[in-house]
Amino acid sequence: MYLSKLFIPITKDLPAEAKIKSHQLMLRIGMIKQSSAGIYSWLPLGFKVMKKIEKIVREEQNIIGAQEMLMPTVQSADIWRESGRYDDYGEEMLRISDRQKREMLYGPTNEEQITEIFRTSVKSYKLLPQILYHIQWKFRDELRPRFGVMRCREFYMKDAYSFDLSDDDAALSYNKMFFAYLKTFERLGLKSIPMKADTGPIGGDLSHEFIILAETGESKIYTDKRIFDIPIKNYKNDYNSLNKMRDDFSKFYSVTDEKFNSDDFNKKVKKNDQLQTKGIEVGHIFYFGDKYSKPMNCAVDGKDGKKIFVKMGSYGIGVSRLVAAIIEAKFNNNKMKWPKAVSPFDVVIIPAINKNDNSNLEKSRKIYNLLKEKDIDVLLDDVDENISNKFRKHDLLGIPYQIVVGSKSTKDQFEFKEVGEDAQSLEINQIINILKK
Repeated sequence: MYLSKLFIPITKDLPAEAKIKSHQLMLRIGMIKQSSAGIYSWLPLGFKVMKKIEKIVREEQNIIGAQEMLMPTVQSADIWRESGRYDDYGEEMLRISDRQKREMLYGPTNEEQITEIFRTSVKSYKLLPQILYHIQWKFRDELRPRFGVMRCREFYMKDAYSFDLSDDDAALSYNKMFFAYLKTFERLGLKSIPMKADTGPIGGDLSHEFIILAETGESKIYTDKRIFDIPIKNYKNDYNSLNKMRDDFSKFYSVTDEKFNSDDFNKKVKKNDQLQTKGIEVGHIFYFGDKYSKPMNCAVDGKDGKKIFVKMGSYGIGVSRLVAAIIEAKFNNNKMKWPKAVSPFDVVIIPAINKNDNSNLEKSRKIYNLLKEKDIDVLLDDVDENISNKFRKHDLLGIPYQIVVGSKSTKDQFEFKEVGEDAQSLEINQIINILKK
């Protein structure tokens, strides 16, 4: 893609309404545009990053055997009355009526919808266990939407739901998702901490939030710093390894403010290992047993022919929120560096353009074509602009690799750098090898 052709409405000034780094950057470099309070259009740059995050989320769900589907954004109020949550959920739920005066709602979550699907489709224990998921838009009518896509009304989310015969079987599903979440965030370049948390309106008696450290986070966290040293790569997606993983993480005190007890904290964690800070919730998992299956009569025939109410869990990841969370974690001193896996482009070519000499731009076009032939997603900054301004602009765009074509370039070698590292003079084949790793 040539920068001159990319729809990227960059603004020079810091948006006055934006109070945190991610909101400021996303507006400034044209990743999003506000439509109304807490509702945004995702422009090409932001949408591309979000879809790359979605791809990683999907891959890790598929690895643990979850099956993708798609549920509607608009749900019937009837199934929410069955579960008892229609009147209890609160004003965050957007309630609507169709032309036949049927009461509907714009889905804030999908426990009821998936339970209704499962109960009418599965009648025998032989089809269990099951984990179903979708990636869909949600709407919650936040009283005070703020912080851009971090706390908005319409958001893009992966939610999964597990169905099991027993608490023991359900624990395995829970552990699988626990593992998948840790792997997902690791691939996104984030270090997440699983923390015991309140179940909130979802309900149940077991819940973990996955938190990344950030000063702008809304969650207060209390943890043993040694939890960061647990190597995720040591675990596998099998029963024994997953149990060990949960045991290893459970050894360390780690809770959100709803679960915090100062006496427990001081008793279980040495002063030097205590960490009290803020973080951003990027994922949340729940086990709630038969909270929904009983009132909604979601049961299967067991081996003895008796009805068994299935045991359920739900598991959410904020896909759109993760875009902002990555920025909060990676944007420092007016410089952004996207993790390679989710960067909008693999590399940017930055030529020094002289009105009287097009040679650098021509060299850049040749490099661009070579990289495209190698399936490298490359951006060419062909805009006629001062080189210093270009560098400031690309500090914000955050593409992790840069090829600078200018005075330091030779016939065969070009200035190549990873953002934050020293520049190297390399041949194009060497650059390609680095980018293809």
